[in-house]
Order: sequence, then structure tokens, then C-alpha cells
Amino acid sequence: MDYLNRAPAPFPQSVWQLIDERAVAAARERLTGRRFIEVEGPFGVGLTTVEVGQDDYCRQPAPDEAGAIVGRALSVPMIRRSFRLSIRRLAAHLENGQPLDLAVVEDAAEAVADREEELVYRGQREFGLPGLLTSEGRQSHAGGDWAAIDRALEDVLASVTMLDEAGYRGPYALALAPALYNTLFRLYPGSDTLQLEHLRRLCTRGIFKAPIEGGVLVDPRVGVLIVGQDLRAGFAAQDGIHYELYLTESLVLRVDDPRAICVITAPTGASGERRASGRRSGAEPR
Repeated sequence: MDYLNRAPAPFPQSVWQLIDERAVAAARERLTGRRFIEVEGPFGVGLTTVEVGQDDYCRQPAPDEAGAIVGRALSVPMIRRSFRLSIRRLAAHLENGQPLDLAVVEDAAEAVADREEELVYRGQREFGLPGLLTSEGRQSHAGGDWAAIDRALEDVLASVTMLDEAGYRGPYALALAPALYNTLFRLYPGSDTLQLEHLRRLCTRGIFKAPIEGGVLVDPRVGVLIVGQDLRAGFAAQDGIHYELYLTESLVLRVDDPRAICVITAPTGASGERRASGRRSGAEPR
């Protein structure tokens, strides 16, 4: 099934390979959730829902009536972003060996990656999709001002202790808002040790700069990121000037144990930017 509609595209497979490689490389630079959450798949574009939990009665039946047993499922969002390639420039590349500028591919890939990160961290409450920062049952620690040299370690230690006491022994991963992550590039007074290196001994699954507010500490038992279709490019049309192309993927975060999450809330003015910096133009969720 050519669901990406590549067959009608009037250019060779070598161009598709260039586009896919450039898109994956650009997206990888921005994605953090996939670095510490277990990933399953890809299972294909036909994956539209993922079952969660156990089947159960929708209500307990009376002794003289039949019971209705139902399951629960998560929808698998598809993320899509369109872009255009110049017909003339692609011809110059194929016919004359000129370099092919694929910046538009990188922009589209970054937009898709940003939307994936938003789904991983914040979910989509309107459609019942959980995120690391929004899952019901998550734990939380009120963080302080990380301008104080010792406060970062105090907050992360407190969060680790909360997870440890709840039975989640790590190894831990820590995702931080850019402003908080950047504060870790300071030396402890009288030493040559960066705060970042010190915390890495505690968070052995990694410390990541993420497009969030505050921070989140995660144990591996939190759940899995289930991928239907991994990032690929497809062909839509051409207007005589441009080829109309798009990037698309589908995935969902299945949170199995929200108590394996500890959100570190940051005080006003210390939370960092809501989104990571860099080129982006917004993805089109489908």
C-alpha cells in the first residue's frame, strides 16, 4: 500500500532517501522523550488505537441482570506538516549536479518533532491522552530558585527520594526547562565540578533540555512510547512551480504507572521557556 503516494512523484528514489535522511536528522536533534522512554514499534500507519488497562464491567451488574464488559483505549495521533520543493531547483540537482537545499525539510521535521514533544510531555487532555506533566496520579515536588547553587541538587534529591520511597528505584532520567538546564553549567565553589556532571551521577539515564516548564524526573516503569508510522515523507501534488510534499508520523505515549513520574514545579520567573528555541513553524496535528 503506497499510503505515502510516492509512486506518482516525478523524481527518483535517491531524492526520497535524501529527504528522509535529512528529516530524521533534524527531528532527532529536537526529540528528548524518545531518549529515555522505552519505544515500541513502528507498527504501521494502520495503528489507530492502543488498548490500555484491563477489561472491566462498565458498572457492577445486579444479581438478576447481565453485565457489560468494556475495555479502554488510547487514540494514536497522526502528526503532519506540509512543505514545498522547487521543481527547477530539484531539476538542477538531478540534471546538473547542483546542491539541493533541503532547509524546508528540516523546518518541517522540527515542527513535527516539536508536536511530538508536546504530546509526550503535555498529552492532549481533550482526547484523553496523558503526558508526563499532566497524567493523573503523578507525583510532584515544589522546586525552589535554582539561582542558588545548591537548590538544583536539593530539588532533584527530594524528587528521587519521593520516587524511591514509592518503590521506583531508577535508573532515573531528568528533563528540564532550558533555563533550568542551563543553570547546571556552573562550577561548585572551590571545585572544578559542574552541577550537570554531579547530577548525572544521580540521573544515570540522562539529563535533557526539553520544551517544558520546570522539570520532570522519570523512572523507566512509567510506560512506553508506541509508534505507528515513524517519520516519513510523502507526495501530495505539484503546481508547475513546486512539488507539494509532507512529513508525517503517528505515535502515542502509554503511561502505565503515573506514580513513576515526579514533576518538579518551578517558581515564577525560573521555569524557562514553554518551547525550545530554534526554527519552527508549527505542526499540523491530524
